[in-house]
Amino acid sequence: MKALVAGATGETGRRIVKELVKRGIPVRAMVRNIDSAREVLPPEVELVIGDVLEPATIEAAIADCTVLLSATGAKPSFDPTGPYKVDYEGTQNLVNAAKVKGIEHFVMVSSLCVSKLFHPLNLFFLILVWKKKAEDYLKGSGLAYTIVRPGGLKNEDNADKIVMSAADTLFEGSIPRTKVAQVCVEALFHASARNKVVEIVAEPDAADKSLPDLFTSVA
Repeated sequence: MKALVAGATGETGRRIVKELVKRGIPVRAMVRNIDSAREVLPPEVELVIGDVLEPATIEAAIADCTVLLSATGAKPSFDPTGPYKVDYEGTQNLVNAAKVKGIEHFVMVSSLCVSKLFHPLNLFFLILVWKKKAEDYLKGSGLAYTIVRPGGLKNEDNADKIVMSAADTLFEGSIPRTKVAQVCVEALFHASARNKVVEIVAEPDAADKSLPDLFTSVA
């Protein structure tokens, strides 16, 4: 197994990279600036220039990778096309390249509440709408996938237990990005995680279940 991570220098992406390294999986990070990436990613990670809005660079970045993890997302800005371009068009480009290169498993970080049109986050240029359309594109691609929908993201880890549920069943809650990364990487190892949408939050009083058991529990 060799992993390509898109969105590798983002707050969630860099944690996915570190979790892959921790698990001993060779990692290639697709980044737009090598120097900036070196400052935030582990030294053993291979860095390659690529942009989700430039399809040719994605195929070159995938090269010999067998799995792809995407933690891309539009950053807050005054550009109304940002969520469409990054969250939807960018994901389309990743999926298309993954199909061409024979990627065996595509893990996508999405968001809780993507199916709720009137969610406040959609005031940010319909970001949840475009994330949901990106999910649908991946689901219809024929690729093996796991779509991870986390609740509100926290930069600091904690001792809370992960709660995992099926699509459109969790509508509030938060979770540390480190736990999101653990879920994304663990999904690569279990058939029970394939072709599923899982929603995740973390709660102090939740039952302490293993990730394989959590994946199995989601229909």
